[in-house]
Amino acid sequence: MLLVLFVASAAVIWYAGIKLSDTTDVLAERLHMGSALGGLVLLAIATNLPEIAITVSAALAGQLDIAVGNILGGIAIQTVVLAILDAAGVRPRAPLTRLAASLQLVLEGALVVVILAVVVMGTQLSPDLHAARLAPASVAIAVLWVIGLVLLNRAGRGLPWREGGDAPDSQPEPRGHSRGKKEKAATDRGVGSRRAVLVFAAAALATLVAGVVIERSGEQLFARQGLSGVLFGATVLAAATSLPEVSTGLTSTRLGDYQLAVSDIFGGNAFLPVLFLLATLISGKPVLPAAHDTDIYLTALGIILTVIYMTGLVFRPRRQYARMGIDSITAVVVYLVGIAGLATIAT
Repeated sequence: MLLVLFVASAAVIWYAGIKLSDTTDVLAERLHMGSALGGLVLLAIATNLPEIAITVSAALAGQLDIAVGNILGGIAIQTVVLAILDAAGVRPRAPLTRLAASLQLVLEGALVVVILAVVVMGTQLSPDLHAARLAPASVAIAVLWVIGLVLLNRAGRGLPWREGGDAPDSQPEPRGHSRGKKEKAATDRGVGSRRAVLVFAAAALATLVAGVVIERSGEQLFARQGLSGVLFGATVLAAATSLPEVSTGLTSTRLGDYQLAVSDIFGGNAFLPVLFLLATLISGKPVLPAAHDTDIYLTALGIILTVIYMTGLVFRPRRQYARMGIDSITAVVVYLVGIAGLATIAT
C-alpha cells in the first residue's frame, strides 16, 4: 500500500508539475512579468512546490533531517537533470552548455555557489543564536537570494559585453522564447486567463498534497528497507520531486530554448535553501546549526556539480560522448561517487 501511494504521488507530481509550469509560463507572459523580478519569484516558487510541501510537512512533524536532506539533496540531483537534458533534449547534436552559454547563466550558477557557501557557514553557528523564530543564516540566505534576483534581472536586460553576454553561435532565438510559444499555443486552443488560473490553482493544490503524501509514505516505506532519513531525502525523495524539472526541461530544449532550461535548474537550486527560513519559522528553532555531517557533505556536492556546469558554460565543449558533453559526463560520475560516499557517512 505504501509503495502504491509513493508511486501514485510521484505520478501526480509529474503531471501536475507539467501543468503548473505551463500555466505559469502562460500567465507570466500575459501579465508581462516573464522577465521581471516578480516573474522570477513566481516561477521559482511554482516549480518548487513539491519541495515546499515536503519541507512544511517534515518541519511540522519535527523530522528536520528529511527536510534538510531533501533540500540539499534536491540541489545535487536537480543539477544532474542537466545531464538528462543534454543526452535526450538537444537538437542539433551538440553539448547543452555549448548552445546555452551566456554570462547570465554563469552569474546564476555563481549565485547558487554563494548561497550554498552561506549554508555551510550557517551550520557552524550556535543553535542558541536566534530570535522571534528567526536565525541569522536562514535570513541571510533569503536576503542574498533576493539581491541575486535583482542583479540577475538587471543582467537579463543586457550586459556590457559583446553579444549582450551571449556566446557566438549559441541558440539562435532569445532566451525565454519558448514561453511565448506556449502562450501562443494556449491562445490558439482558446485557453483564457481564467482557465489558466484555475488549472494553476488545481495543479498547485495537487502538487502540495502529493508532496506531503510522498514524503510520509516514502519515509515509512524506505525506512523498512534500512534507508536512513538523510539518504532517502537526498536520493529517492529528491529524485521524485525533480520529475517536473525533467519534463519541463525537455520541453524547453526541444523548443530550442537551451538557456531557459539551464536557467530553470540554476534558479530552482538558488531558491531551495530559502526554504530553511520556512522550516525555521515552522519548527521554532534554527535548522542549519543542527545539520549533520551528511548535510554539509551534500552541500559541497551541490557546489561541485554547479561549478562543473559553470565551467562547461565558459569552455563550451564541442565533442560528445554517449550523447553528452564532457561536463555532463563528469557531473554524472561525480554525483554517483558522491552518493556512494554519502552512504558510508549515513550508515
